[in-house]
Amino acid sequence: MNIALLGYGRMGQTIEKIAISRGHDIILKVDKDDTDYDISKADVAIDFSIPSVAFNNITKCLENGVPVVSGTTGWLADYDKAIALCKQNNGAFIYASNFSLGVNIFFELNKNLAKMMSNLSQYNVTMEEIHHTKKLDAPSGTAITLAEGVIENNANYDTWKLDETNEKSIPIVAKRIEDVPGTHTVNYASEVDSITIEHIAHNRQGFALGAVVAAEWLVGKTGVFSMNDVLNIG
Repeated sequence: MNIALLGYGRMGQTIEKIAISRGHDIILKVDKDDTDYDISKADVAIDFSIPSVAFNNITKCLENGVPVVSGTTGWLADYDKAIALCKQNNGAFIYASNFSLGVNIFFELNKNLAKMMSNLSQYNVTMEEIHHTKKLDAPSGTAITLAEGVIENNANYDTWKLDETNEKSIPIVAKRIEDVPGTHTVNYASEVDSITIEHIAHNRQGFALGAVVAAEWLVGKTGVFSMNDVLNIG
């Protein structure tokens, strides 16, 4: 495939290495400040840019008939617009807060645990995420997805709050520590015991591989998809 990389930071560079190792060509590398580029020759685009330009990148792909995989977080106020654009242009689009194959299994584990805990109101759920100091948004998109997974499957909660505990809200603690790729913890605690599930990323390879696998899967399809579709889970 001919791949366009929209965002060429550390993640984009890791995706480039994995894509090339899997026999693909990188025909375009767009830095965060580039807005004038030709996307039309790409078979698929992978967007790991920054929140302020992600929606513009996605729009340009969909308007030019290029399938796009986006792993940028912090731009989701425009998510519904992206969905509408995809449908309007008969395009193909995948957004995921985390493309790691292990994290997407963790998402499903989190939902199932939330269902099992839904009738046990004596347990209070809390979440913690730790990322490298260059991560711009907090909490992480992955933490938000985990919180939403609990809310959808446990009637004891209806929202989440960053560093704040309120009735019926899930408190999320966000920490930024040098060179931490990503750690996410979901904890249910009562007076007598605690139940904890955790995903620890050892490096960026898992995120990058998942994004390339998603791009390979998306080419030739039409519609809005998720990593559950790619992995046939959930």
